[in-house]
Amino acid sequence: MHLPVAQTLFIGVSTKMYMGYARSLTWLEELVAEVDARPALAAGRVVPFVIPSFPVLPEAARLIAGTPMVLGAQNCGWSDGPWTGEVAPSMLSELGVGLVEIGHAERRRHFAEDEATIALKVGAAVDVGLTPLLCVGESELMAPDVAAETVYGQINAAVSGDWSLAGQLVVAYEPVWAIGAPEPASAEYVSRVAGHLRSGLARHGLGGIPIIYGGSAKPGLLPQLEAVSGLFLGRFAHDAANFGKVLDEALSFCTADALKTASKGH
Repeated sequence: MHLPVAQTLFIGVSTKMYMGYARSLTWLEELVAEVDARPALAAGRVVPFVIPSFPVLPEAARLIAGTPMVLGAQNCGWSDGPWTGEVAPSMLSELGVGLVEIGHAERRRHFAEDEATIALKVGAAVDVGLTPLLCVGESELMAPDVAAETVYGQINAAVSGDWSLAGQLVVAYEPVWAIGAPEPASAEYVSRVAGHLRSGLARHGLGGIPIIYGGSAKPGLLPQLEAVSGLFLGRFAHDAANFGKVLDEALSFCTADALKTASKGH
């Protein structure tokens, strides 16, 4: 594995709606213990993040305070105002949220979120200082260069063609065809898509923005990937110990990469 220009790995997990309130808090305490057991995370080369359900956010912010963990939200509205049932990005910011997931395949498919809606949310999130975690991915298995072009188009739509805005994203690449499939996308396929995507983004000076992979990610995958900036984990990491295992892989790689870089300087 080779780190992209950003030289930072992001390791995160969302609970979706799999946990109740009490279980969520217990799990967060377990995650904090895993993070606290790894003081090397304080260096900032590996950034852990956690995305619980909306009602959990205030207590989650309290539980992870003072740790290197970044708090995320699973969605946001596109503004404050008369939008019954939505959550304004400004309120998320008040609660200590730093990252907000936008454009997940489930939102696109089951809640009819189109590119225009996603673009409104991305702009609103950035306006209040939140980092959009933009979820993108091709719907069908295709050649890696074609898949990358599809994803490139989704990013372009999400920022309404304003590539300066794209520099404020973390991109979560999740091939939709692999979600729930018997076998996840192969490391080679993911690496090739990410590589082609970086080449496209480099035309705008953005070849080094964070691109993380999500989809049946487990220990052993991260070291196999090229041009990828980390992992977005699912239910596998609802066991906090598994989250810790992936953090260890990320830390191990960053340590080895730092030593390699230092040796080249002598």
